[in-house]
Amino acid sequence: MANASLASNYEHIVIDKNGTRVDLKRGTTSFDYYESIFSPNITALMTFVDTGGSTKFNPKYQSQNKLGTIYDALPLTNNEKVEIKIRSKLGTLDFIKYPFYVNGSTNPQKESNREAVALSLISKPGKDSIQSTVFQKYNSKISDSVKLLLKFIDIPENKIHIIESTKNSYSFIGNSREVFQNIIDLAPKSIPENGDPGFFFYETQDGFNFRSIDSLISQKPKATYRRTDVLTSGVEDDNNDYKIASSTITRNQDLSAALKSGVYVSRTIFWNPKTFESTEKIEKIKLKNSLGKEVEVPDDLTGFSRTHYKILDIGMLEPGVTGEKNNSPEEYQAKSATRYNILFSQILQVQVPCNPNLRAGDIIKCEFETITQGSKVLNASQIGHYLIVNLCHHFDPLRSFTSMTVVRDTYGIYTSKK
Repeated sequence: MANASLASNYEHIVIDKNGTRVDLKRGTTSFDYYESIFSPNITALMTFVDTGGSTKFNPKYQSQNKLGTIYDALPLTNNEKVEIKIRSKLGTLDFIKYPFYVNGSTNPQKESNREAVALSLISKPGKDSIQSTVFQKYNSKISDSVKLLLKFIDIPENKIHIIESTKNSYSFIGNSREVFQNIIDLAPKSIPENGDPGFFFYETQDGFNFRSIDSLISQKPKATYRRTDVLTSGVEDDNNDYKIASSTITRNQDLSAALKSGVYVSRTIFWNPKTFESTEKIEKIKLKNSLGKEVEVPDDLTGFSRTHYKILDIGMLEPGVTGEKNNSPEEYQAKSATRYNILFSQILQVQVPCNPNLRAGDIIKCEFETITQGSKVLNASQIGHYLIVNLCHHFDPLRSFTSMTVVRDTYGIYTSKK
């Protein structure tokens, strides 16, 4: 069986403009698909070569019924639909039912007999959110507000993948901002039913997700990858589909950055606009769940290394000034900042044979060999579970691979839950 890193099969690539459809399978030279837990919508970038005669000129621009290139004859004015289906050994990337939309197009290379065209693509909900304007007031559990906001842009029910329940409520107004921006702002204010504060809102192949950091890192690994300098058998061996082709450590426990952001110990000062009183809260790091062993706190740490300031929301959206706090930041401010910062203690860039089954927000297990004078053994500090933050599936006529940014909050093989 072919290796997963070899060229994939372009089963369906069609651009559609107002019913005029053009097949791009033969001309497509590369396709890159992107997901990220930092991005509320999926995107893609594709390039194709057009030798002319692809479609008739739009009569609005050329009345002589001649053939021309897609860029000039269709023409590309953005907002065209692009249907994609690419099959690789380990899975399929299928966006026929829910196609991409052209967000931008360029004509970087033009010759007398052919031209190259690059298209940046965006999902329909991503496009619709940019055009949305939210004015309404929301006053319920944050997770319920997220569901209501997503209905605002008419997302199909089967594209709402996981909206994790929050235990805290929050009263807020849309303030004329787009749907996705409102949800992103709610993420750090959200507390899961069981776990530390801090959520991510993002889109994957499966749909939209609003999930806590704790639930993401508690998942079972989707796959296990190993970094070794040799192939396990031959080039056709299935085990090589799960071999790390390259890996680079871009961050490894930056102590200065951790201290500046108050990861280990932080102080938060809250000001009450009703009583004009200030209160102080010291928060020491204590994670309920982690991807490795317990967090190692510096031995010489004497006190807090960062101070946060927050004005309590009391009666801002109510007709009368009450004494009740609106989603008290005392419950999430310091803990949320700590959870986000400690999650990115270790950052790796990893490239593996193409695996369309992987998603941003998945957990993978990575095994790395250590450098020794004798036989090779696994690196006990680097082996373990990693969270996929950014992901790119790349396809071209010669190869297919998946590039990922993966992160981990602590060292060691076993998670804190074990």
